[in-house]
Amino acid sequence: MNKINKKDASHLEAMRHSCEHVLHQAMVELFPGLKRAMGPATAEGFYHDFDYEGKVSEADFPKIEARMKEIIAADLPFVCQEISLSEARKLFSDNPYKQEWLDQIEAKGEKATVYWTGEPGKPGSDVDLCKGPHISSTGKIGAFKLLSIAGAYWHGDENNKMLTRIYGTCFPTQKELDDYLWRLEEAKKRDHRVLGQKLELFTFDEEVGQGLPLYLPKGAMLRHLLMEFALNTYFKRGYMPVSTPHIGSEKLWQRSGHLQFYADSMYGALEVEKKKYRLKPMNCPFHVKIYNLKKKSYKDLPIRLTEMGTVYRFEKSGELHGLTRPRAFTQDDAHIICTPNQLQTEVEGALKLTAWMYKALKMENLIYKLSTRDPENLNKYFGSNKDWDTAEETLKKALISLGHKDYEVDIGGAVFYAPKIDIDGVDSLGRRWQLSTIQIDFNLPFKFNMTYVDKDGKEKTPFMIHRALLGSLERFLGVYIEHTAGSFPLWLSPVQVKIIPISEGQTAYAHKAGEKLKDAGIRVEVDDKPQTMQKKIKEAEEEKVPYMLIVGKREVEQNSLSVRQRGEKNLGTMSLNDFLTKIKKDIELKA
Repeated sequence: MNKINKKDASHLEAMRHSCEHVLHQAMVELFPGLKRAMGPATAEGFYHDFDYEGKVSEADFPKIEARMKEIIAADLPFVCQEISLSEARKLFSDNPYKQEWLDQIEAKGEKATVYWTGEPGKPGSDVDLCKGPHISSTGKIGAFKLLSIAGAYWHGDENNKMLTRIYGTCFPTQKELDDYLWRLEEAKKRDHRVLGQKLELFTFDEEVGQGLPLYLPKGAMLRHLLMEFALNTYFKRGYMPVSTPHIGSEKLWQRSGHLQFYADSMYGALEVEKKKYRLKPMNCPFHVKIYNLKKKSYKDLPIRLTEMGTVYRFEKSGELHGLTRPRAFTQDDAHIICTPNQLQTEVEGALKLTAWMYKALKMENLIYKLSTRDPENLNKYFGSNKDWDTAEETLKKALISLGHKDYEVDIGGAVFYAPKIDIDGVDSLGRRWQLSTIQIDFNLPFKFNMTYVDKDGKEKTPFMIHRALLGSLERFLGVYIEHTAGSFPLWLSPVQVKIIPISEGQTAYAHKAGEKLKDAGIRVEVDDKPQTMQKKIKEAEEEKVPYMLIVGKREVEQNSLSVRQRGEKNLGTMSLNDFLTKIKKDIELKA
């Protein structure tokens, strides 16, 4: 077990925050009249927003970085001071952004703190309104790099002034920085939004609406294959399919608590015959209604209901990001209703299933995180202490029993209605993505009076487990496109084989071979465009097709095919039957 120790994480955050202070000190010195607004450390580095009437561009980065290095080399101390509001207003009298912050501090009844870079008030020192934290001095700042520049509205509100935002990052060592910059460049090449267009997988259209993906034929095939893989896997393990509508009565969402706790993520009401409906943000209440349709005995449990349910959640336009953060997405959703005695077994089953699926998808590096209650604030959670203790202990036992002893613990990370396990996938660039969730729920069984008749003939409340193992098809696909750089495994590739006749004389033979492959269930295209063989091969490589079959005069005469594998690997000549045997075996083994 690894507790998420915020102390351990704080040093890097403090160093990045300190580097950000060095940035705006350099900016104030180099660009007279510039006013600093705000800027925090982030998970990837830091940024700062500036108000400047002139122009700052990435061409200015070398001189900004040079001045920052001088400040760092001077090893200036970071000194915290608590000052009165009147002193602070005087100190930042020419900066409306700091004055606005001071208004907020005053309204909250808090005190003003400033951080000096250098000895307070001495030449070469700099001061900013700040709560910290910082490291002891500039000399403790590691390797840094300014990354990009962009426009940003003050407070993210387009009604406010557009400011200049500079992004940067900082690491303890140069090697860590170099590794990060390499991953950053590689990530640009793998950006699923770029590859999605290039490989003709999906698109977005302004007239259709932001955050609403349109799948093109190849992308729809990829999505279908992933969905089929997931559902068939679930069916083999005792899950039963259900299907539910895209909207539900507002009464349903009031009873479930979504309108009370989740309204900001829901779309407004639709009125039908003077009754209000909402687009569903989740599938759970529908599955509960299906469970409640008939009285259940303990002998009927566990019941596992699953569907590929499309849900709709409001995301601000600035937060949308291709497939990984859309407004409409489809979850591989399932709800397991079980007795207390079955809870650990069902959680273990979901964990095993997750590991098996990600292994099949060649994304095996998984990180498990248990989110529990905050013991200092128990009043914010729904349910009895007994149920919480049972659920948390069960999740711990399930993780340990399956060998995940190094799981992380996020104390206070549980949602209001129960603890959960999140499973993060680590992609080929070492980036961590939250994908799967196994979540216990006390809220809905209580709200909807879910029951079963136990061995003693009495009605009991079951436990309910929410689980989405891929998370959502959209988010998973966005991550997976970047993980594979668009080179999908053979069994998932929208087009598995491309047949390339060298000249028109081999076109009929190529189509005949293509038909035989199609009859065997292989996804194949014949490229009979009037282009050179080299250009057709180049296009097939760019489309990341797993196999190319080159057909020339010799192949026609010998009733054979020249086989090339993705990555310019020449497998030589083989008969169509031999190739078919090979590819079918590779697909079956998910090679």
